Amino acid sequence: MAKRDYYEVLNVPRNASKEEIKKAYRKLAIMYHPDRNPNNPEAEEQFKESTDAYEILSNDQKRQAYDQFGFAGVEGMGGGTHDYSTVFRDFEDIFGDFSGIFDSFFGGGRRQSANRNTRMRGSDLRYNFEISFKDAVFGTETQISYQRHATCAECKGTGAVNGSGKKVCPTCGGSGQVRRSSGFFSIASPCSTCGGEGYIIENPCSECHGTGLVDKKQRIKVTIPAGIESGKRINIPGQGDSGPNGGPPGDLYVDIHVRSHKHFQRERNDIYCVVPISITQAALGTTIQVGTLDEKTIKVKIPAGTQNGKILRVKNEGVPFLHNPGRRGDMYIRIQVTVPTKLSGKEKELLTQLSQLRGENESPEPV
Repeated sequence: MAKRDYYEVLNVPRNASKEEIKKAYRKLAIMYHPDRNPNNPEAEEQFKESTDAYEILSNDQKRQAYDQFGFAGVEGMGGGTHDYSTVFRDFEDIFGDFSGIFDSFFGGGRRQSANRNTRMRGSDLRYNFEISFKDAVFGTETQISYQRHATCAECKGTGAVNGSGKKVCPTCGGSGQVRRSSGFFSIASPCSTCGGEGYIIENPCSECHGTGLVDKKQRIKVTIPAGIESGKRINIPGQGDSGPNGGPPGDLYVDIHVRSHKHFQRERNDIYCVVPISITQAALGTTIQVGTLDEKTIKVKIPAGTQNGKILRVKNEGVPFLHNPGRRGDMYIRIQVTVPTKLSGKEKELLTQLSQLRGENESPEPV
């Protein structure tokens, strides 16, 4: 199976801080740890995957190599190299490798136990959106569809049928943890009866299976501002996953990718294009008509004696500034003087006469 991007595995943005990475990993490790999910191969794979991602992204050197070269950059540096059959079966082993992260499992008591009665913020979501060159320049409104976790309407997010509620777990007494001794350590691990929640739902909702959340297809309108560049991100507050127990929703981040244009290239707020003219137009000068980004035609004067590669500037025909749409960049036209490959007899005669009149040197010096 192909590896997933480490940032995607931990559900964090590429500019996430170390604390955000640690927090994301802690959440996944608690959720998928083998002690909490016995005989569950899928959970074990999720645990391995998130552990690999954390090991790379929590190390500055490894993260820099991964950001620059991807998986090839961290080959042999860790990530996917653990013997999971022995290393992560017990919390003692986690304590040995990740003591700073798993304080909640060792002597933390109820202080850091997972508790779904807490109103937690929902996860942020990311949506990759490709737009045309023109839409990026002038902006547009569009609609996007995506999947998100929404509060279950059947149980109103409680996870229980008809508001029957939750019962304190008889095994852990509501702490979400049970303790066992191992050598010199007194180790707290998630309660297997309630899964570390501190309570149990005797009559779970059939719609959300007790989670309080359901998958929902969301369709929203997105405004693309004029002048946006490829790689920019639009933040839409409150359109991410709903939070557990009625917690606030996360945000939706729309990552913009702009398709290239067949004629224009963009550099910040300026645009560049190439316009061909004939050798006679270049020599004598002329006025040509050039199409612009907004599909109008403007007249551009070609001075007599224009050389191949000359750049002509047309003001205010470039890209609007992102936060000041009333201001625009410029358009730059690079002149390409074309030489005919086939000439009629008359054309050859005229060009020969021109060459003789100019006394052209048949042995020019290099310049």
